[in-house]
Amino acid sequence: MPATLRDVADLAQVSIRTVSNVVSGYEHVSDRMRERVLHAIEQLDYRPNPVARTLRTGRTGMLALVVPEIDVPYFSELARDVITAAADFGYRVMIDQTGHDHERERELLTGGDRTMLFDGILFSPLVTKAELLDMNSRTSMPLVLLGEHDFDGRYDHVAIDNVRAAHDATRHLIDLGRTRIAAIGAQPQESYSTPQQRTEGYESALREAGIPVEPDYQRPAPHYRRADGYDAARALLSLDPRPDAIFCYSDLLAMGAMRAVFDAGLSVPEDVAIIGIDDIEEGRYSRPTLTTVSLDTPFIAHHAVARIVARIDDPEVAAEEVIAPHQVLVRESTARG
Repeated sequence: MPATLRDVADLAQVSIRTVSNVVSGYEHVSDRMRERVLHAIEQLDYRPNPVARTLRTGRTGMLALVVPEIDVPYFSELARDVITAAADFGYRVMIDQTGHDHERERELLTGGDRTMLFDGILFSPLVTKAELLDMNSRTSMPLVLLGEHDFDGRYDHVAIDNVRAAHDATRHLIDLGRTRIAAIGAQPQESYSTPQQRTEGYESALREAGIPVEPDYQRPAPHYRRADGYDAARALLSLDPRPDAIFCYSDLLAMGAMRAVFDAGLSVPEDVAIIGIDDIEEGRYSRPTLTTVSLDTPFIAHHAVARIVARIDDPEVAAEEVIAPHQVLVRESTARG
């Protein structure tokens, strides 16, 4: 039969309240008393009852992480880092995905009885509109936004400077001496910020260098996947003159673009230099290896979890925006010969 709080208290010769305080991480317990309780817990192999803890504290110790697509490498790597960061704060994580679906996001935000499973939500939507976030304000569920959304002061927000990241990627191609620089990843039909901000950074870098912004060199991508990058790059390579460099709004788009260049009988980077964003592991082992804008996912995960824990502890704490660092990692897909 599993050990109980009473069993631990009897073995440690302390009160049940003291055992509960130690298990709950309450700070004001003497080191001597805490050591006795922890020793008794180890001897009895005691496991706290999560249902009892929820009834006692009103908290589950669970966070929800909502991402667009868990099989996209960037989001799976982010999920790994969130799980690690949450464990440091004493939380566990349950992961769900939206699949780019507005109704799915609506369901996960409003949640109904499901929200009782979680103490807070880390939400990384790609297609969320303002009215969906308004719905969350009626649920009182602590929420931290991940990704490149405009910060309006209502919700904690952890992201990169997307405009600057795209600018730096394009500037790298310009510094190589490339002048016909294309971009893959625009999504003009969507209202969310990521593709808009990356387009802004791309165009601003071209203008600063005195390079005309050519609409034919900008290609949309319905999703940020290899096939979308491949199709867009094939269209770009059919132009006359064809681009001599391509900035892709994600590493997966860049992977597809590199394949299209090779299938056209051309080479990377001699004929077409390619850069992406994300620094997924695949790009470090592709041939050629992929130059990319590296996003600090451990930084993003740590600060996102820290913000949601602070909001759980104090729902009235002021919302903050945290901007993660980024850097251009030069690899073979743009390296000078």
